[in-house]
Amino acid sequence: MATADRTTKLGDDLTVSAIGFGAGALTSVYGDVDDAESLATLNRCLDLDVTFIDTADVYGGGNNERLIAKLLADRRDEVTLATKFGMAGNPADGAAGRWPPADRAAGRRPVRGDAAYVRQCIDESLARLQTDVVDLYYMHRRDLTVPIEETVGAMAELVRAGKVRHLGLSEVTADELRAAVAVHPIAAVQSEWSIWSRDVERQVVPTAAELGVGFVPYSPLGRGFLTGTIRSAADLSSPNDFRHTMPRFADGALEANLAVVDVVRSVAEEQLATPAQVALAWLRYRAEALGVASVPIPGTRRASRVEENLGSLSVTLTPAQLTALDAAGAAVVGNRADDLTSVSAGRE
Repeated sequence: MATADRTTKLGDDLTVSAIGFGAGALTSVYGDVDDAESLATLNRCLDLDVTFIDTADVYGGGNNERLIAKLLADRRDEVTLATKFGMAGNPADGAAGRWPPADRAAGRRPVRGDAAYVRQCIDESLARLQTDVVDLYYMHRRDLTVPIEETVGAMAELVRAGKVRHLGLSEVTADELRAAVAVHPIAAVQSEWSIWSRDVERQVVPTAAELGVGFVPYSPLGRGFLTGTIRSAADLSSPNDFRHTMPRFADGALEANLAVVDVVRSVAEEQLATPAQVALAWLRYRAEALGVASVPIPGTRRASRVEENLGSLSVTLTPAQLTALDAAGAAVVGNRADDLTSVSAGRE
């Protein structure tokens, strides 16, 4: 494989740019943000034909969707817009102990997938985004108290109502995906997938390939770690950076995982590329090997990083380099999430 096409067809005949943009990076989850800089980065995405823009109602408490509305005001026709629902509950309520006991104990937001909540969330998202239709609407997390057929059935009603064009699911298991596809075509599964997060390759990715469902890897750069810019906890952007709470960034694990980054950096030097470009190129090769249409959505605050990530489409890796990267990823220390039940790895 020499270079990648600039567009990719996911499932349900949804064609998107070959690299997407994860707008969750434009929130305070990684530290303070500047809306003017964020909007400039989003506009640069479109200038570079990175038009698959991914957000969620929960990002910034709705402020991320409001930010993207400013982009859509003048350039809606250029954007393939994806957003998500399902993570319920105000963080202030969690801090005050008003979340359900099981969620409070796990330190996680409540999740809702009932039909009434699906209908409520799309109307709220459309209002914040100031648009009349979402191109790809995801269930952000699975509500284990509601049959997935009910959730997807309610999502399918939104397609019939013209509020949504395509449906997606995030962090579902292979069995959950099969059950969903029986209700309505699914364009994409969005789950974490990268050199250092490969659990989805066991069942979810092969099932998506079998069913003709596309795959949208989030955190394809290992939450920034695979770029080589993080060598210690001191390199995280602020005390509020949520990566401080993640097992792979904990004391001991972070230092052990530097061995993974060192291999990525070594391959990058051989390729005259950046570590980020190598990590994204590896994912492109891996998806092709597993027979699934895949579009990663790396996020960044800086426009220059969008250009860098797009350059990954021209990186060609040798078999020896792919083998080295595979081996490095197999040696990762720590789980990819503190609460594995919230992601597919904890329910397979």
